[in-house]
Amino acid sequence: MKGDRVEVVVEAGDDTRTYEVQATRAGRRVEVAHGRGVVEVTEVTRGGTAVRTARFMAARVVALVEHPAPRAVPLDDDEPATPLVRSA
Repeated sequence: MKGDRVEVVVEAGDDTRTYEVQATRAGRRVEVAHGRGVVEVTEVTRGGTAVRTARFMAARVVALVEHPAPRAVPLDDDEPATPLVRSA
């Protein structure tokens, strides 16, 4: 979903670097995969096509933080919806 993002903190010698991959358009999502010593973060379209990919050596990754986009909270059935009021 647009707004989802993944933050990756990587060890770089005596320092750490932070990289961020974000779903930039509606309908896109961010997927994380790891295996064979590599962490891969990919922005993917609805159809499954990779738009951009970031790859990191797993041994160098210090932290991987997923930040989901805020989701709308559904109304309870007991609460009436507020009507739209137009001024004349």
